[in-house]
Amino acid sequence: MTVDEIVRYFETLDEVSLGAIDRVYTEDAYFKDPFNEARRREDIRSIYARMFESLLEPRFSVVNRIAEGDQLMLEWDFTFSIRRFRPRQSWRIHGATHLRLASDGRIRYHRDFWDTGEELYAHLPLLGPVIRRISRALG
Repeated sequence: MTVDEIVRYFETLDEVSLGAIDRVYTEDAYFKDPFNEARRREDIRSIYARMFESLLEPRFSVVNRIAEGDQLMLEWDFTFSIRRFRPRQSWRIHGATHLRLASDGRIRYHRDFWDTGEELYAHLPLLGPVIRRISRALG
């Protein structure tokens, strides 16, 4: 896969395109984000499937990319709503992904970096005030 194809895959990822994950990730691909860790493509597929079950309209928008050899860094914004939260609230998480590619261009290593405290927990009704108070005390 080319860099443009990888970016397009993530920006258009939905339940249907998830079926094409075999051409994007190697069988033994490694994935890690603040909540998940997987060591097989099928487990990565399950992580994305759960994302679609629990979130409404999840979308990645790649705002910057750096490619060097077999490595790729993507800076992105991830927007979504949480299905079980009422009233519906739009969320935006800013983060980055480090990818290492196999010789055929598929992803063999995927590591997401984003600040769960600032980007998520600080906005939750019960945790938000506590997280913000701790941040002010430490900052």
